[in-house]
Amino acid sequence: MSSLALPDIAAQSSQQALPLDWVGMCGIALPLLVDGRSLGAHADAGVSLDDGAARGIHMSRLYLALEALEQRALSPQLIRRTLEHFLASHEGLSNTAYLRLAFDHLLKRPALVSPLAGWKRYPVNIEARLKDEMFHVELSVHIPYSSTCPCSAALARQLIQTQFDRDFAGQSLERERVRQWLGSSDGIVATPHSQRSLAKLQVRLDGDELRLTELIETAEAALGTAVQTAVKRADEQAFALANGQNLMFCEDAARRLHAALRTLTGVSGFSVRVEHAESLHAHDAVAVSRYRW
Repeated sequence: MSSLALPDIAAQSSQQALPLDWVGMCGIALPLLVDGRSLGAHADAGVSLDDGAARGIHMSRLYLALEALEQRALSPQLIRRTLEHFLASHEGLSNTAYLRLAFDHLLKRPALVSPLAGWKRYPVNIEARLKDEMFHVELSVHIPYSSTCPCSAALARQLIQTQFDRDFAGQSLERERVRQWLGSSDGIVATPHSQRSLAKLQVRLDGDELRLTELIETAEAALGTAVQTAVKRADEQAFALANGQNLMFCEDAARRLHAALRTLTGVSGFSVRVEHAESLHAHDAVAVSRYRW
């Protein structure tokens, strides 16, 4: 094998001197340790190229620095150290480092009543930047839930009352007959509309822990109508009850989540976006709320 030094084209001067905001790689496959489990993720890793005369960066150094994420539990502190490694390996070339991680967080969720359980997927993105010792890391997660329209519930109740007046006009009421009527399609002539909905949460982290599962559980508790996994009829009935006791417009959902996220530690700011995929309309209902964002 030849002992000649291998050419380093990236170390050559650029023919057109121009700094670049971001140079790196996207879609890098790697495992992460989250909540004690290893899961598959994709990373976008990059740095600024502030030396406009330089031909390029050393992408292999960024790639190798990501190995640290395989060995320890994912945390803001670990992400910062990785970004510091990016910059240390590009001293004189770069003053800003970037990292984006995308993965599905899996949580096993019990049924509402029965002993069943199943896995639920929560898409997660983490974006981090380090520049001049200023470190920013933001976590976003999508949380599906069910929402039942308060307006349609009120309208349905009015129709049921009207039907009751028609069916029992001038009659003395017998408990058993009314009970049977309530359990029939002749009595419950209308039902409110509900839809699968989505909460898109972005939080700015300022602590040393990721607190991803805590964030998800806090949001689902505030909404009260998280979508289910494995269910029996008893669970479906309990879900119907939960929806009936948690009627909400998109505005209500956004306000509930805003109040819930204010209680979290290690969060300096957040953005909440809720989307209700309307079953009445062909368009979605959306509400947004922010805190120090």
